[in-house]
Amino acid sequence: MSGSRSKSRSKSKTPVDPRVMRIRFLGVRGSIPSPGATTAHVGGNTSCVEVLAGGQRIVLDGGTGLRRLGLELGLELVRRPIQLHLLFGHLHWDHIQGVPFFGPLYQPGCTVSLVGPVGLGQTLRQQMSVPSFPVELSRLPSQLCLTEIPPGFTFSIGPVAVSTTALHHPGGAIGYRLELEGQVVVHACDHEHTAGQGPDPRLVELARGAGVLIYDAQYLPEEHPGKVGWGHSTFAQGVELALAAGVRQLLLTHHDPGRRDEEVAEIERRARLLFPGASAAREGMVLELGRGEAGRREERARRAVEAVEAAEAVEAVEAAEAAEAAEAAEAAEAAEAAEAAEAAEALPCPRRRAGVR
Repeated sequence: MSGSRSKSRSKSKTPVDPRVMRIRFLGVRGSIPSPGATTAHVGGNTSCVEVLAGGQRIVLDGGTGLRRLGLELGLELVRRPIQLHLLFGHLHWDHIQGVPFFGPLYQPGCTVSLVGPVGLGQTLRQQMSVPSFPVELSRLPSQLCLTEIPPGFTFSIGPVAVSTTALHHPGGAIGYRLELEGQVVVHACDHEHTAGQGPDPRLVELARGAGVLIYDAQYLPEEHPGKVGWGHSTFAQGVELALAAGVRQLLLTHHDPGRRDEEVAEIERRARLLFPGASAAREGMVLELGRGEAGRREERARRAVEAVEAAEAVEAVEAAEAAEAAEAAEAAEAAEAAEAAEAAEALPCPRRRAGVR
């Protein structure tokens, strides 16, 4: 990370076209994990989003979804060292729960840049200390670089420009804007609109022209009056922000832990009536920004080649199966003929009548 206060010399590469921003949701719940049959489709892990851009791996928030990423990266560590950047929006439990269980932190070949609000270091050290956890942060074998930033701080991660602003949340929170060659993803979770006012002008500016806005929608509009001051928003307020900022896609996240899959689907339906580019984030969902027309043509060509190869493979398999079937039929006919011949030879010869030749 480079900026007015710190710098990281990241040279790690990811297996993704560096011209593309690839966004993957690993945790989309708020407050507390909510596993179970009624949340299995949307997912029950708390906040965590992976962004691959410009050869960098950037992770937004360290909720329980971070553990899944760690399991995946464990296999990659066998082949080469890993370097990544973990950006925290704020320090409530649901945004840091996954850190002690992030496998790469226990590997000497992993380098992690931890960036977040003032108090990040103390919070993580307290979380990973007796009696809460048996392994202290200072004893981890990975290489850690911890940077605390105020809202409004700007920096860069390789070619990715990062801007921040303050969010309206108890204890404070930070929203992040990641930009690469004109492609922008904004992460604003957790945030609450000020009662009686429109979207925060600072947040509108942060989200201006974003390809993807990831936004807190924990409550329904009809629920929010009873939750004022809790620091969370609604899909309707997310739509209002998306329209004010000229956003292309709105991804609603931080779903209430008690929200069932069908209820999240209903939130998505209602949001799309107001803003067609709205979707409810789900674990495993992947979005890509920045392919451009040339990239899309390449992708279509690649898929066409794969389709042709698949069709040829199917034809070859069908031909082989037909040949095998024909051979089997011929073998069966030959076997039947042989059996008939053997049966005919086994029959007794007809006796000749006396005097008859």
